[in-house]
Amino acid sequence: MLSALIWLPILSAALLGFWPGTITPKAARQLSLIVASAVFVWSLVLASQFNPGNASQQFSEYIPWIKSLGLTYYLGVDGLSLPLLVLNGLLTCIAIYSTDKSIQRPRFYYALLLVLNASVAGAFLAQDLLLFFLFYEVELIPLYLLIAIWGGKRRGYAATKFLIYTAISGILILAAFFGLVLLSGASTFAYEPLRNYTLPLTTQFLLLGALLVGFGIKIPLVPFHTWLPDAHVEASTPISVLLAGILLKLGTYGLLRFGLGLFPEAWQILAPSLAIWAVVSVLYGSFNAIAQTDMKKMVAYSSVGHMGFILLAAAAATPLSLLASVFQMVSHGLISGLLFLLVGVVYKKTGTRDIDILRGLLNPERGLPVVGSLMVLGVMASAGLPGMVGFISEFLVFRGSFAVFPTQTLLCMVGTGLTSVYFLLLVNRVFFGRLSPEVENLPQVQWSDRAPAIILAALIVMLGLQPNWMVRWSETTTTTMMLNSQELTANSQPF
Repeated sequence: MLSALIWLPILSAALLGFWPGTITPKAARQLSLIVASAVFVWSLVLASQFNPGNASQQFSEYIPWIKSLGLTYYLGVDGLSLPLLVLNGLLTCIAIYSTDKSIQRPRFYYALLLVLNASVAGAFLAQDLLLFFLFYEVELIPLYLLIAIWGGKRRGYAATKFLIYTAISGILILAAFFGLVLLSGASTFAYEPLRNYTLPLTTQFLLLGALLVGFGIKIPLVPFHTWLPDAHVEASTPISVLLAGILLKLGTYGLLRFGLGLFPEAWQILAPSLAIWAVVSVLYGSFNAIAQTDMKKMVAYSSVGHMGFILLAAAAATPLSLLASVFQMVSHGLISGLLFLLVGVVYKKTGTRDIDILRGLLNPERGLPVVGSLMVLGVMASAGLPGMVGFISEFLVFRGSFAVFPTQTLLCMVGTGLTSVYFLLLVNRVFFGRLSPEVENLPQVQWSDRAPAIILAALIVMLGLQPNWMVRWSETTTTTMMLNSQELTANSQPF
């Protein structure tokens, strides 16, 4: 059941890329959208059959692969990975649907999107450390090409910078995985057996440090964040939706699964430092967002700040904060996806993203009133206003973390206030006031352009009003993660 989420898009991508006959751009788009929709629906089927009360891996698949390396094809899904799988399927459908129909080299483009979808799903499903690393590295290739070929004027620079940063991230993660297996004397890279090995504390610090930097680059956390604004600015709108909405979550997922899961004792000791790191990322990202005049760059820096909330919750490692970290991943994916979609529509219709040029886009006659209304909803959700998913996720983060790190939590709450500041500046300058002469007589926005944003906006409100629709998937898993970490820490004895 799980392999279908990986191999259906890969085989479809191969069909698109290597089919000897002619495939029209319209047919390539339709085929990729059908495949992505089928994968999304299949993830919903898995969710409907998922047992929320069972914290162990479900629908597991195990096939020995390369015995000499201890590498196995071992897949499984639990409450930590299931919401991210569903989010991956949804955002891939939206990215394909939102792609400009006149895009160049459509067969190659849509094939890369399907490979990207499959590799991300494989990383979330992998229960073998080497298998996770393989999928983690595979997603680098299509994303690099999607930025380098279909990006903006400085796409070469942005794609190369992304490639270098992510390559360093992969090297550190692989070194930590090999170090864990070699130093523990394990004969396999399977995740569950490795959790039972206890290494000396100094060794744990070294291996966990490599994972923190490796996944910190991917998240990204300050000071490893500089590749993200450049990548977002140069990437096309659908790629920005995927990059912010799901690909950054590989970093936070990796920290929870492999950092906290494999090194709970070292994690507990480093937790105060991780909370401080979270504060730095939240405040630095927020202050940088205030200084931006490019709408897309402002949203990119807001992602740096909001991903810091997840690190704070993970550092606290209480049952509520771990649940909040998962909810914040999904919340940020929906909200950032909505904001990047809307910025893309504004840029498509006006030809600029400059806050100093745009004015009055809420004008009901000559502006973009529906887009402006959705943007107001999106920034309200990002700022954590009640009734939307952003409020629930941030409230859970702060409530779950305050008992452990009160000062750091209060400082991160300042970041929420700063979110209101920079997004209020954006909305006030771009959408209110008199329509600026530079963008008068705008082309009409079709409902096909609005539909993806409306879907995300509806989900943001629905999960804000009824968060238990998602929380119930993850609550048992995150509580068990915390209890297992405490048990391993209490019983730890160097081997």
